[in-house]
Amino acid sequence: MSQARDHRGDHWPIRPFRNRVAGPRASACRRAVAQLAAGTPVLPVLIVTVVVLADLAAGAGMIWLPLLAAGPALAATTNGPRGVLCVGFFALALGATLGTRDSVPPRELAAVLSALVAVTLASGLASALRGRRERVLAAVRSVAETAQHALLAPVPATVGPFQVAVRYSAAAAEARIGGDLYALIPTPYGVRLIVGDVRGKGLPAVGTVALVLGVFREAAYDEPDLLAVVDRIERSLARNLGPDDFVTAVVAGFPQAGQLEVVNCGHTPPLLVNASGSVAAVDPTHPAPPLGLRALTGDTPGLQVLPFADGDQLLLYTDGVTEARDRGRAFYPLAEGLERHVSDEPAHTLSALQDELLAHVGGRLHDDAALLLIRKPALAETEVPEALIPEPTPPARSSWISAVSSDVVPGH
Repeated sequence: MSQARDHRGDHWPIRPFRNRVAGPRASACRRAVAQLAAGTPVLPVLIVTVVVLADLAAGAGMIWLPLLAAGPALAATTNGPRGVLCVGFFALALGATLGTRDSVPPRELAAVLSALVAVTLASGLASALRGRRERVLAAVRSVAETAQHALLAPVPATVGPFQVAVRYSAAAAEARIGGDLYALIPTPYGVRLIVGDVRGKGLPAVGTVALVLGVFREAAYDEPDLLAVVDRIERSLARNLGPDDFVTAVVAGFPQAGQLEVVNCGHTPPLLVNASGSVAAVDPTHPAPPLGLRALTGDTPGLQVLPFADGDQLLLYTDGVTEARDRGRAFYPLAEGLERHVSDEPAHTLSALQDELLAHVGGRLHDDAALLLIRKPALAETEVPEALIPEPTPPARSSWISAVSSDVVPGH
């Protein structure tokens, strides 16, 4: 009995070993099948199969054979040249078999099969060209993403004493970056930010975006006066832009606690949200032309100084948001949407606004759009609750005694 039990026990460890051996083989087989299934042109093969079944059911001969060319033609839109050739040869073999079965005249069958070969070769070439274009497009997108990260650097959730959130979308999806711009940086003169819109969109406007952001980041850190920052951007654009080019922008700064400075150069007015949740537009008291056009009018922008208390929020945006239309050609009501979705978390507020905006336009914007929301949290929100502050740990008694003993002078 004991020998039998020992004998059975000797065999139990062998099964996991066999499973371990069979496991890698089975997983390798599954991976091979998965890769084969992933590369198989299922829909083109299905179309060829349907044509064959229709021919077998109807027995119509030449009526169905030309439709076999739909298989390789469709494979060119979804598969590489190898998949196209496989589908073409598959259709060619079935076409020859069906033509022989249906007693199709040799001359007509040869013409159909020759056309099928020609379609297969042309589809294979088209598939190779499509793959090349896709690789070029992927490289362009990679360069555009690099340019976006270099120009429109990600904004942290907290900058100085402020909470910040940004949402940006380019109208040219393949470009990933367009004519809208934003930047927010801490400086010796407080946090400063800019949101602007370059005339035009897509890649042609990227050069102007780079110019404006480069000058702003340099001037915002050097100039104590916010109007001087705007003047430096204006002078740079006047030297580098064409006569028909311009940039609308809002430049804002927070020089001290409770104070907001705004300079509006032909841009859509920001929206100021107070702690109670009411929304008001910050219309410019001294309207000024867009950046790059001051020489044509001679008007200079004015500096607006507004109170900005704890809990207040400022939303800067571009006209791609307010000019977004639905199917009924109605504009998106940004102020009402902000009042509905405003919260103590700027990221949550902008996510809700962006979702509502995309739903308003039916899923895709037709212009570049940027949203930047900054909030000054109340002091109570930034303080650490007393319950979370660890109590100081008293020193060990032995350490305290040794410390006191070291201060005692021998002999006194």
